[in-house]
Amino acid sequence: MDDIDDMDRRIDEMDRRIDDMDRRLLSALHACGADPRVAAVARALSWTGEHGALWLTAGLVGAAVDRDRRGPWLRGTALTATAHLTSMGVKRLVRRPRPGHVQPLVRTAGRHSFPSSHATSAAAAAVAFGALGAPVVLPLAAAMCVSRLVVGVHYPSDVAAGAALGALTARLGARWMGAAR
Repeated sequence: MDDIDDMDRRIDEMDRRIDDMDRRLLSALHACGADPRVAAVARALSWTGEHGALWLTAGLVGAAVDRDRRGPWLRGTALTATAHLTSMGVKRLVRRPRPGHVQPLVRTAGRHSFPSSHATSAAAAAVAFGALGAPVVLPLAAAMCVSRLVVGVHYPSDVAAGAALGALTARLGARWMGAAR
């Protein structure tokens, strides 16, 4: 029984350390928002990324412009939407509250933090649309992920989990998408 108690104490200590790192990293990146230019860009990214709007629009524009690969663009857009909806479902299950130790620079659509749906849809779009030859999506997706920390509405672990969920969703759907590799 002592071994189990010792293991429980070790796990609790590791959880505290990870939580402390999460809070410190968020505080450091959120401090970048003190620069009005950085805050303006982060707010704009937050606004355009709400409900995956930027990525869904990009996919539909890709389908309209690249008629020869309309199907893969539309399926990539569907994968991005699926990833976003999945993250919203996970949020309802996990119910992690948003960070309370920093003042957010934007309003949020919901009160739950894990995973970041902005990061989920951004990573899904980066993988899906990147496979279609849209490499500019990757740096924009990375900026979207960082913006969630700068505006102070997610912990880094929320963003990392969201990005992993989005990338995994798009990767699992790659064959269905039919993108040229």
